[in-house]
Amino acid sequence: MSRRLDYNNIAPAGMKALGSVYGYVLQSSLSPLLVDLVYLRISQINNCAYCLDMHTRDLLKKGEAIEKLALVQAWREAGGLFDERERAALAWAESVTLVAQTGVPDDAYDAARVVFDERELVDLTVAIGLMNAYNRMAISFRNTPQAALTA
Repeated sequence: MSRRLDYNNIAPAGMKALGSVYGYVLQSSLSPLLVDLVYLRISQINNCAYCLDMHTRDLLKKGEAIEKLALVQAWREAGGLFDERERAALAWAESVTLVAQTGVPDDAYDAARVVFDERELVDLTVAIGLMNAYNRMAISFRNTPQAALTA
């Protein structure tokens, strides 16, 4: 599959705006590892090869175990491999990403609120929205994953 266009060069101001949101998420009180796990899970749901490759590499560089990364999409069956905040964040990310199917029901919100304070939940939802936007850019314009470039 070949790249359709280079959106970074065509619309640098738009991509810079997304980058500002990314910077906002980085400065939030959310753990960078937690955010990267959420980004990976969203990219799995959306089948974004470019983002799957990038976030897997990022998590490995940060020292996350390959065994944990291999089970992100099956986190519910992974026993104690994911802590309470990670499980809550992954569940919230799935519900929000699949909003057309889930409607983000009250029970999903209530479960997230047990683990995250209001600010954290807003910041997490901003991160989820951002990754969904990045996934849509990369998929729509066929961004090539680094792994495919070196294969």
